[in-house]
Amino acid sequence: MPAPLRILLTPEEDRTLTELRLAQPLLQRTRDRAHMLRLNAQGWSTRDCGNVRVPSSYG
Repeated sequence: MPAPLRILLTPEEDRTLTELRLAQPLLQRTRDRAHMLRLNAQGWSTRDCGNVRVPSSYG
């Protein structure tokens, strides 16, 4: 089993990811990835992040 991944974000990086998550012109996939990065930085495990249900508008 691979080692758990954990990222640490600066306040500026967290703010940028929040803005990306809310930016309507971006692809939904990009916004979802920004959300997953923030969840991981908040302590969610990679497995838990993978189990989050996000609306899928891409195939």
